[in-house]
Amino acid sequence: MTKKILICTVGGSSEPIVHTIETHRPDQVCFVCSANDPATGSKGSWQQIRGKGNVTLARAGDPQPSLPNIPTRTGLAEDQYEILEVIADDLDGVYTRVTDWLMRHDPGETQILADYTGGTKTMSAGLVAAALDTEGVELHLVSGSRSGLTRVDAGQAMVMPASIEAIQFQRRFRVAVAPWHRHAYSESAMLLEDIPPPRDAGMRGALTRAIALSRALDAWDRFDHEAANRQLSSFRQTLGREGFGDLLGTLKLLVEESPAREPLRLLDLWRNAQRRAVQGRHDDATARLYRLLEWSAQWILREKAGIDTADVPPERIPEGLTLQPNDKGQYQAGLFNAWRLAAAHGGEQVQAFWNTQQGHIREHIGKRNRSILAHGFDTLTHEGWLDFSNWIEQHLLPLILDLSAAPPVRIHKLPGQLPDTYPFEPATQPR
Repeated sequence: MTKKILICTVGGSSEPIVHTIETHRPDQVCFVCSANDPATGSKGSWQQIRGKGNVTLARAGDPQPSLPNIPTRTGLAEDQYEILEVIADDLDGVYTRVTDWLMRHDPGETQILADYTGGTKTMSAGLVAAALDTEGVELHLVSGSRSGLTRVDAGQAMVMPASIEAIQFQRRFRVAVAPWHRHAYSESAMLLEDIPPPRDAGMRGALTRAIALSRALDAWDRFDHEAANRQLSSFRQTLGREGFGDLLGTLKLLVEESPAREPLRLLDLWRNAQRRAVQGRHDDATARLYRLLEWSAQWILREKAGIDTADVPPERIPEGLTLQPNDKGQYQAGLFNAWRLAAAHGGEQVQAFWNTQQGHIREHIGKRNRSILAHGFDTLTHEGWLDFSNWIEQHLLPLILDLSAAPPVRIHKLPGQLPDTYPFEPATQPR
């Protein structure tokens, strides 16, 4: 049988505490009580638990205590309760002590009830905050009808569960979508999937949508554009209204067979490299730039000359460039030689780019080759990433855009970056 434990805040009135104990009949009780006031020496609410003689009021407003302490009134044995003493108005202190206590009691093995009716406002707030941050704790309060703005009318009190589903959902939801700030969409999806589906239809819909969007952007981040397009298809209208129209247009071009697809994939790789850098993964980010540099030459050769660097026709190898055939007799060109071929067959713009940038290309290839993810042992730092990425941004990207501007490609600008902020509020449904 599951053990039932009650933790409750204790103030000057004993009635709600007695009422919640008699209603729940817990196996154990933890009383969160105020310590003696350090300034005046006035006794704290612990006296209602450990005080001798008559220390509690029979009714609120009575001039003198006429009843014994709460454990005596409710039949609690000494081994059935404990006291957590706190400073009455120290919110941090209350929260920390209650959280520490909750961490020692696994809600999976016990039923933990938290009643925040008694005590100072600070004590109640600390208990509520700690309970909301601890999975499986049930919040309760003693309430009922009121004839004024003060306390519940005599005889009208009842113990009721607090409505906390929306609060807990929104707190967990915001934590779960925070990894979007570093483009960690997969992490967000996993955190969102751990949130219990709310009973409320609006919140449940918001959760379903957030999981789908996180999974879609994770697929995009892994270059699985087809999966991203499928997963975003249900949200096109909504996302379009939220300013994501350009992003959806980019994705559409990334999955369609058209002359724009390959150059757009080059630019998408650039955006992907930037996202890795945001995460501090500079080796991964630089590896993507290296591939971008190589792929750009391969694209130019295919588009401008119909040459595949995996099988270069011998007659297309320019004078001064030596390529060795492989065991199948095919002539293949690596990154540097691919650019030498592109300079010979790609037109004046590519030739001009090569003439001014070949030294920089060789330098960046050397740094990459000395890195751990290539052939060496060097760690690529943030400064190394900045050096390479600045060169890409200032020289290679303008070349790609210039070559892509004319029909039939018609790409005139870089695609936007994937979002780093979740675009919807937790309980917002599509309009």
